[in-house]
Amino acid sequence: MADAVRPLRSASWFEAPGKTGIMHRSWLRSEGLPDDSFHGRPVIGIANSWSELTPCNLHLRELAEHVKRGVWQAGGVPFEFPTTSAGEPLIRPSAMIMRNLISMDLEETLRANPVDAVVLLAGCDKTTPAYLMGAASVDLPTILMTGGPMLNGKYRGTDIGSGTSIWRFTEAVRAGRMSEHALAEAEGCMARSNGHCMTMGTASTMAILSELLGMQLPGSADLPANDSRRKTLAHLVGRRIVELAHEDLRPSAVLTRAAFENVIRANAAIGGSTNAVVHLLALAGRVGVPLDLDDFDRLVRDVPTLVDLMPSGRFLMEDFCYAGGTGALVERLGDVLDRSAVTVSGTGLGDAYVGAECFDDRVIRRLDDPVKPAGSGIAVLRGSLAPDGAVIKQSAASPQLLVHEGRARVWDRVEDYLEAADDETADFLPSDVIVIRQSGPRGYPGMPEIANVALPVSMLKSGITDMVRISDARMSGTSYGTVVLHVAPESAVGGPLALVRDGDRIRLDVPGRRLDLLVDEEELARRRDAWTPTPVPGTDRGYLRLFVDHVNGADRGADFDFLVGGSGHEVPRRAF
Repeated sequence: MADAVRPLRSASWFEAPGKTGIMHRSWLRSEGLPDDSFHGRPVIGIANSWSELTPCNLHLRELAEHVKRGVWQAGGVPFEFPTTSAGEPLIRPSAMIMRNLISMDLEETLRANPVDAVVLLAGCDKTTPAYLMGAASVDLPTILMTGGPMLNGKYRGTDIGSGTSIWRFTEAVRAGRMSEHALAEAEGCMARSNGHCMTMGTASTMAILSELLGMQLPGSADLPANDSRRKTLAHLVGRRIVELAHEDLRPSAVLTRAAFENVIRANAAIGGSTNAVVHLLALAGRVGVPLDLDDFDRLVRDVPTLVDLMPSGRFLMEDFCYAGGTGALVERLGDVLDRSAVTVSGTGLGDAYVGAECFDDRVIRRLDDPVKPAGSGIAVLRGSLAPDGAVIKQSAASPQLLVHEGRARVWDRVEDYLEAADDETADFLPSDVIVIRQSGPRGYPGMPEIANVALPVSMLKSGITDMVRISDARMSGTSYGTVVLHVAPESAVGGPLALVRDGDRIRLDVPGRRLDLLVDEEELARRRDAWTPTPVPGTDRGYLRLFVDHVNGADRGADFDFLVGGSGHEVPRRAF
């Protein structure tokens, strides 16, 4: 009972004496609220990343109405509000440029308003981590609800996946194995419903991981966007957030070291996106949980890949859902996860999925019959080319290229590389190592998903299907190939990647966790003395200026340096 009468944060607005309280209440009366709306009822914010420029999140407006029903039913007062949104398919150079901005938008909106708890409606790649980061910084009771994946793409009797099939089909067209007409037909068969990518891209990865972090109710991550059960779940989220406001269960109690270790292991089991690395590092920084790049390698060496989804496997998120979804994954992983970790359900992770079963062993495999063996997850590489680290997604790479030495072919502009790659007479060898730089958090603000560049057309036509590619950029979680990413320090700040020249030898040794530039130190010192930074166009004002001046490196989550460590939910007081 003590929790039920705990003073609510919103009371300092609505129950304030005199003209202050009158002002806060009177303006909201224009929305038709009864008198008792302002007395003892938790005020629930519903943060909505809906936007017609974010097609993955287009249905969140409807879901918000179902959340409101649950809030009213449980005795709360809901207020929906918009934030900046970011649609991965449309924003140039990448929606990643908006992640930190969205988190700031949400953080300041929550802190400044009479909100006791919040429901976060997100889904597209960067909206989910941005919302988690912003809410974690304020640390009010929070439930995230992602919008769910699209239905499977269907093309000529086969399932096709967003992103993954685009890369495969466009390479086939360039190689002369698929017609432009067939490609246009496939394009119309891919996005058949509302929702985010149905491959195990960044959106699906972050949805599953945020549920396993304990920030979503069970079943939130995998139900298809258009499944009516998602509306029911939204209603239940509305009920639960009112309880959470009374219980005062905050993200700081959920986002623990144990929770982060769980999701790092789970990311290996699902063959998840490398983008999870930068998002989880940034989120951990907001709540003060010690997490570093090497954790993403150390914690997964004994975890096999169990989920057989594109791009590392065959199936899609709709199949994952019908196979039992996240609950089945928890059941299959058993004691690989810390099952006592706290969740917004009010129970430990294990108790939240009691009775979960797997209904399709092809989609979610057993530990003794994995898709790929233990140690096939993300590997963290270090060496003379990446002293602060780089990552590679082993489950999406070609095994024969995991140990490789080749001639560097270097470009500072991805556009210049793509032009060369389309020239059948250009100088390329199958053993070449393609290096794309000036593409990290500062060098190409937002660290775009360009690292998985298309192969040279001459190589494709000769039957080559993969080459080693190295960059300080990111790649889409829907992508595949032997691609080394997030090289740090990035080239724009003078990292060793900036010193590579055409013809240098580069050695990749994934089993040995090494990435080395085979150039002697004396020569590198000469190059370092001659190096000067390349100006980044368009960063002399506005948000891009703020971004390049304050973004941390990829090895620290690419968050802003001044946002590390949350600042709480109290409104700063000033003398007026």
